[in-house]
Amino acid sequence: MSEQSGLIPNHPGMPGVRWPRNDYSRVPYQLYHDPDVYRLEQERIFKGPTWSYVGLEVEIPNPGDFITTFIGETPIILSRGEDNSVYAVVNRCGHRGSIVRRENYGNAKEHICIYHRWCFALDGKLMGVPFERGLKGKGGMDKDFDKSEHGLRKLRVESFSGVLFATFSDATESLADYLGPVFQGHFTRLFAKPVRVLGYQRQRIYGNWKFYMENQRDTYHGSLLHEFQAVFGLSRVTQEGGNKMDVHHRHNLTWARSKTDDDKEFAELYKENKVHEEQLKLEDPEIIKNKREFEDGITLAICGIFPNATVHQISNSLAVRQLRMTGPGEFELYWTLFGYVDDSEEMTNHRLLQANMVGPAGLISMEDGEAIELAHKATGSDQDAYSVIEMGGHGAIPDFIDHRVNDTPCRGFWAYYSQLMGCEPEGAVR
Repeated sequence: MSEQSGLIPNHPGMPGVRWPRNDYSRVPYQLYHDPDVYRLEQERIFKGPTWSYVGLEVEIPNPGDFITTFIGETPIILSRGEDNSVYAVVNRCGHRGSIVRRENYGNAKEHICIYHRWCFALDGKLMGVPFERGLKGKGGMDKDFDKSEHGLRKLRVESFSGVLFATFSDATESLADYLGPVFQGHFTRLFAKPVRVLGYQRQRIYGNWKFYMENQRDTYHGSLLHEFQAVFGLSRVTQEGGNKMDVHHRHNLTWARSKTDDDKEFAELYKENKVHEEQLKLEDPEIIKNKREFEDGITLAICGIFPNATVHQISNSLAVRQLRMTGPGEFELYWTLFGYVDDSEEMTNHRLLQANMVGPAGLISMEDGEAIELAHKATGSDQDAYSVIEMGGHGAIPDFIDHRVNDTPCRGFWAYYSQLMGCEPEGAVR
């Protein structure tokens, strides 16, 4: 395929993007750094026709329970009403724009802004304004002030298998259709039983959020970057595995089965490629043990749901990772680790032990953050250059791949991203 050059036409307000190829195997560094691109992402993606992960139903089990969360940069309150309905509203007072709920979680009959005490119902309706009618006939709001126009902005909320998503768009398809058959099936598999939250972790990464979305779709870095994961057999490209995407390529599932390769073959292959030459040993191998839970035998499943969620199964470690952005060069990963209500005490302790593999100091996740920061630092000074995303070939983007030595899901991400952003290259391959 010959490389294309030149400015590709964009929708109004979108900075010009130079795609060297039309199959997303070359991605301009500009897209990670341009503040105008980042600003438009908040409108066209996070406030656009997408469903964003906001929490788990188990986090708000009772009427009045709430958690604070985010969609992109927008702060959100997720509440359960007295009628057991779930509400998602923008956590920003209609008066002066202050954050209303500052707590991470709680239980309340209403949400009250600390600044001027405007009071909102759990569904976002404005219920009360102090001194609305003034004092002793002076001051107050004009007679035409209508409280119904100044509530907290309400979003659509839907649940699938107890996982909650919200959208700003009235036109977005149903959540089930948005997930599609493959990801409905995966959620049904992973959330087949009632879950309970085991804890939270937060990881601040100084890089662009899209580097992370590529990272969790990059199917083979785990066996190269993560010494722990490869040496101890948690993820190797020599194992049975592959990728699945939905028809739009917006979601991805990378999967593998441990103990399906030969240790000698692995050692020779990786030594030949000059990686993992040191034979590390564990004093206590309990952390890498897999206690079989699923009939399909899958021991690694990294599921990315566009645009802000990753649901992982790493052996017996289960978690949802949520992206929370604070600018084009900084984001937070918010980890919700969970197990099942019927877990034995032994299994719960095992999951907590394996939680040491993830999070900001995790034996695996710490390295992802470092790699993303290195890439972000090095690419900002030459935004006309581009990354090469061609492992596994280029051209058409397949939905299913029966191996993990490929970049194809990353190209799928960019294909859907460019559609939403209005910056597809001429003759775009999907």
